[in-house]
Amino acid sequence: MIASRFKAKLHAEPFVPFVVHLADGRAIPVNHREFAMLAPSGRTVAIYQPDDAVNIVDLLLVTDLEIPGGVAKRRKRGTNGS
Repeated sequence: MIASRFKAKLHAEPFVPFVVHLADGRAIPVNHREFAMLAPSGRTVAIYQPDDAVNIVDLLLVTDLEIPGGVAKRRKRGTNGS
């Protein structure tokens, strides 16, 4: 994955939580943009969890960025006044 795709998800307005899927099968949630930091080189990202655990991820091992269905639907309903 290239850093620009990760950066676009991280800085989307409004921010929508997403899940980073890795080649080894792990899935790492990004609950808020303040919980992730892209390295200046663009090669790695640090993703913090609410319990202060941190994952250092090589972006070359990212296979997918997923927006969970419940999150997207919740956002959609909120934008049309329901």
